Amino acid sequence: MPGQTVKTEQPLSIQYMDRLKILLQLLDENPEDNFVLFALAKEYEKRSDDEQARSYYERLQDINEHYTGLYYHLGKLWERNGDPAHAFAVYTKGMEIARRTGEQHALSELAGARLALGDEEDFM
Repeated sequence: MPGQTVKTEQPLSIQYMDRLKILLQLLDENPEDNFVLFALAKEYEKRSDDEQARSYYERLQDINEHYTGLYYHLGKLWERNGDPAHAFAVYTKGMEIARRTGEQHALSELAGARLALGDEEDFM
């Protein structure tokens, strides 16, 4: 009808559910897919489910410790949950891996995040 707007978008909560459902299906098809594990961790972070997010980050780390993008996000998750010592350790491990793999951008981001927490002496 003239003058009427037809709304075709799904409500936000349905969009989130669909995205999670799709990611979980993709994971079923390939349980060690680095990208899907990372995407699931980020999806759970968006939902404020840090426990699930952490479990996917850690699963990714177990499968592929060289996926340097996970260290920054896992460290930030530990920071948000009030555990700066854990965050510092995660950033440190990520920096070691970034150095070995030559990923300078990741190394820089991780070093900045770790520096913002304090000095190494603060966590010994």
